[in-house]
Amino acid sequence: MKIHMIAFALGILAATLAFGQDISGQWNGVLKVSGTQLRIVFNICKTENGFSSTMDSPDQHATGIPVTSTSFENSSLKLTVSNLRIEYEGTLDNNKIIVGNFKQSGQSFPLNLSKETVEKEKLVRPQEPIRPYSYYEEEVTFENTKADITLAGTLTLPKKEGLFSAVILISGSGPQNRDEEFMGHKPFLVLSDYLTKNGIAVLRFDDRGTGASKGDFTTATSIDFSSDVEAGISFLQTRKEINKNKIGLIGHSEGGIIAPMVAAGSKDIAFIVLLAGTGIPGDQLLLLQQELIGKASGVSEIELQNAKIINTGVFDIVAKSKSPEQLKTDLSDYLKQALKDDPNVEKLGGMSEDDFVKLQVNQITSPWMLFFINYNPAVALEKVKCPVLAINGEKDLQVPPKENLEEIKKALIKGGNKKVTTIVLPNLNHLFQECKTGIPSEYATIEQTISPIALTEILTWIKIQTK
Repeated sequence: MKIHMIAFALGILAATLAFGQDISGQWNGVLKVSGTQLRIVFNICKTENGFSSTMDSPDQHATGIPVTSTSFENSSLKLTVSNLRIEYEGTLDNNKIIVGNFKQSGQSFPLNLSKETVEKEKLVRPQEPIRPYSYYEEEVTFENTKADITLAGTLTLPKKEGLFSAVILISGSGPQNRDEEFMGHKPFLVLSDYLTKNGIAVLRFDDRGTGASKGDFTTATSIDFSSDVEAGISFLQTRKEINKNKIGLIGHSEGGIIAPMVAAGSKDIAFIVLLAGTGIPGDQLLLLQQELIGKASGVSEIELQNAKIINTGVFDIVAKSKSPEQLKTDLSDYLKQALKDDPNVEKLGGMSEDDFVKLQVNQITSPWMLFFINYNPAVALEKVKCPVLAINGEKDLQVPPKENLEEIKKALIKGGNKKVTTIVLPNLNHLFQECKTGIPSEYATIEQTISPIALTEILTWIKIQTK
């Protein structure tokens, strides 16, 4: 937020009024970012030289974060947390509320503070099941001997005793717990509940290095995650309640990349379901994703084209790279030149050019991103021989249906697989919610977690495969 200079006389008046204002104490607010709510607390103390403060983020279990600088003058509060690139600027109103903006890494969000305890709005998620469940639930662990790690999850069975068809749920990108919890939704909890109530056993587990699972998520790629799924298959094969000939995989988003990897190299998979799985190479998907989300969010055509040119250059450098160290150097040089050519320096968000470039290079050269940019899903899809159901939402802006379903079908048929079903579900987004725009920021605002239409399509198809 920009503070404009006001007339000198008004400045004196504001200073006089501020003399009796008390800024010391605990100031609370709720930051709303893309539908997610995050409580923020600033603890401000009066000192001999002015003020000092710390910041808490209770929902991230972080307290006592040092605030680099604290100033309060003419009713205006300014706080800076340099190492986190955080700035807060607000105006005290009637000693009761501070109206202002919270900035981090160039992005700005409204954040009002008060001395009253602030609670997050209770999210309504009507589809989430409530215990006690009508089926059997068991906390389980199993070993990935290849990676020498233990994975933890939940196995649900229609009944404690019996012989059941089963599925393993494979989460999308980013560290996900067994419920694939995201923006206040728990898609895998809802999906597993629905399938189990309808006679299908379900194994869902925390990603490695997440929740109760061991291992290092940050150094892993989709190939590593596929070995975790293979470990899950081995575990299910040891269970007397599971029909070993009817074990399938359901992968969402990146999970839709991983499922074909596993199925391509295994005869133990009876079927796979790809929920918003990708069919085009990673670099193409990222460019398309950025364009569609940008357009839907109101980004200008010029900005979109400039971003596309820069990112295309980045992906070309990655594709041609032979040395990790040289890649970092080449990307740094390229991005520095791109910044010089781009007059819009505001995106740096107060960061130095070197810090900004370093941040971008580190993100691009992470093991997962390098693998994703270069990976073509068609390679594994051509080797999949089991039945495949591929579903996308019509308004999916992250994995657009037309481009991806066509390529998934083409690759499977090229490999000789004739048991292929592709479906586009009207008016659904990447999470398979009924939506208005498909923009990711909309996910958290929708009460529905998964459309009943999508759930019915998945179950109906699986029932046919497991007769």
